Amino acid sequence: MSSKAEEKPEVKAMFVVPKKKFRHANDRNKLKRRMREAYRVQKEEFYQKAGDCKLDLAFLYFGSKAEEYEVIFKAIAKLLNNLTKQNATKGA
Repeated sequence: MSSKAEEKPEVKAMFVVPKKKFRHANDRNKLKRRMREAYRVQKEEFYQKAGDCKLDLAFLYFGSKAEEYEVIFKAIAKLLNNLTKQNATKGA
């Protein structure tokens, strides 16, 4: 009994930090936590813009040094905006 506006798109996300560049598990886990949190904060807005679609997202960390949360937040925001723009042009 849910309306179309209440439905959320089916989106799955995974976060990857390479072991080759970050040998210690705690460093990899810290970066993945930062990436997950940046995505979590922005996902509701992304769902509204994405509309009704099914997506599987993979966020890969390519940096050679651990960045602060603010840098990761901006990068995730940019990726999600680019994705919604591509999705909008594809749907039109």
